[in-house]
Amino acid sequence: MGKTNIERVSLKNGAHDAHLDYVELRKAALVLRAVNHKLRQKMLDLIEENKRMTVTEIYVKLRLEQSVASQHLAILRNAGVVQTERDGKFIFYSVNRSRIGQISSLVEELAA
Repeated sequence: MGKTNIERVSLKNGAHDAHLDYVELRKAALVLRAVNHKLRQKMLDLIEENKRMTVTEIYVKLRLEQSVASQHLAILRNAGVVQTERDGKFIFYSVNRSRIGQISSLVEELAA
């Protein structure tokens, strides 16, 4: 017997129905887990404040080991919360506002 792959489900809640797309829900959970960490929140605030930063600027400013900063940036990058842009030998990180907006909308929809 094979597994049934349910991609969408509708939840009935009185006058409000919630339509969930499990793929989008899994993506949202990944983002929420990524940003639910104090250090990563500090990193996001710092990047947002400066518009874009290199890993070196981030770890110096937050007084971290380079490897720690890189690990946390990788988590944020894999979740799509930050994006990268190469400029010569430097890689700049910036906040992916569109991704944050998508997840924010999904969370608001679930909370309604």
